[in-house]
Amino acid sequence: MPSAMNVAKSLVSISQFNKGQAARIFDRLHSEPQLIVLKNNQPTAFILSPDEYDRLTEMEEDYALLLEAYERLEKHGNEPCIPMADVMARHGIVESDLDERE
Repeated sequence: MPSAMNVAKSLVSISQFNKGQAARIFDRLHSEPQLIVLKNNQPTAFILSPDEYDRLTEMEEDYALLLEAYERLEKHGNEPCIPMADVMARHGIVESDLDERE
């Protein structure tokens, strides 16, 4: 959980954009994952670094896959399954083929 000090450091007033400081604000994203833009002292927007955006997007995708896995387990939980090694052998796939795809 972010500390109050870290949150305070990530605050940016919208007036800084109006004063032509956008480039300097965006440069901060090299060292900070996100910035909180304030308008009338209220959070109005978040600016994310590309790395932070990628991290959050990947987390969302992982969560969606986890939900899908749980749904499949609930639907087919008691049915027999085929081990991955058997499927790979049947289709001529070896472990190194999977590693190359990563």
